[in-house]
Amino acid sequence: MVMRMKSLAKKEVINVENGEKLGVLGRADLIIDPESGLIKSLVIMNNGLIGFGSSKKEMVIDWSQIETIGEETILLKKH
Repeated sequence: MVMRMKSLAKKEVINVENGEKLGVLGRADLIIDPESGLIKSLVIMNNGLIGFGSSKKEMVIDWSQIETIGEETILLKKH
């Protein structure tokens, strides 16, 4: 399956363990292992998720936490 980074935008991020809505994905970056080419994590910028305030923070989600990426949502297990 091929997915462009811009197709991640506007997907709602939900923690499947407790149903918590973490927000709507906006700006994000991927961290890729240069040796294997595999995605290690998804970095969400502070203004990428609604409701995270105005601080200059980012949220890093380990790629292994992502359960599924659907049409409108990203489901993850947030440890």
